[in-house]
Amino acid sequence: MVSFQPCSYVTKLMGNRFEFTVITKTKAEGENAIDKAVAEVQRIENLLSTFKTDSETNLVNEFAGIKPLKVSDEFLSLVQRALKIGKLTDGAFDISYGSIDKSLWNFDVNMTQLPDKEIALKSVSLINYENVIVNESESTIMLKNKGMRIGFGGIGKGYAADKAKQVLQNLGIENGIVNAAGDLITWGTQPNGKPWTIGIADPNQTTQPFSALKISNMAIATSGNYEKFAVIDGKKYSHTIDPKTGLPVSGIKSVSIICPSAELADALATPVMVMGVNVGLNLINQLKDVACILITDNDEMYTSKNINIV
Repeated sequence: MVSFQPCSYVTKLMGNRFEFTVITKTKAEGENAIDKAVAEVQRIENLLSTFKTDSETNLVNEFAGIKPLKVSDEFLSLVQRALKIGKLTDGAFDISYGSIDKSLWNFDVNMTQLPDKEIALKSVSLINYENVIVNESESTIMLKNKGMRIGFGGIGKGYAADKAKQVLQNLGIENGIVNAAGDLITWGTQPNGKPWTIGIADPNQTTQPFSALKISNMAIATSGNYEKFAVIDGKKYSHTIDPKTGLPVSGIKSVSIICPSAELADALATPVMVMGVNVGLNLINQLKDVACILITDNDEMYTSKNINIV
């Protein structure tokens, strides 16, 4: 009888912790497959990173307000999907967030007051996904105004996880997990044939899960304020900024999105935090094959209609 065993590898990619786990007959087979998945994530990092001067992202940003830039089909397609999420969330997700003035925020113990509303609004004046102009026939992207910047912080890790999974499946790996700093996608089953299961972290005690979900052949992404936040006048503010106001959001501790695509899960988690419980859940309930778990600042849990917590 053939014995299958897990092979895992952890490394830093895209500035985050990535963990690859595959179930293979031999360790050598697993390591070879993971090497190729890592190479794929590195390729995507070179494409999307704002820290690499020659990335397509930086080149588009460099010509903001000047001229359209011809880009690869892959880059164009990802931007188009990001703009669709922008429209779907009424701008709560916005790929042009890169122009925000980060000097207003430090989210540590030294942050004792919110910035003036007018100053905050000015800091997000260049953020508007509708000003990202895509010409599909010419394969070009142009940012309408000088100083605009796009970034993939809200969708890139999920996209990379999906692509790494695709590489592994193409190599014949039938069971595995790609975990991109919490944006996680699974396929197949554990070596014992049971579904992959994930614990949802308790925001008050991040080492202890408060519930578990079976997520075989699904992805999950979580956005939360429990690791980076500020408390001002007794109220907790997330490091997530509302792109419309320039002010940090409050009211929700964590949002977990479960759906078949890590990219989509990644892209929806943060805007649901921005939108709030009612509007956020209303959106998720309208989307096919997408589920959501919300925990409020008052430790109340809300879920979308189609979820089954164990």
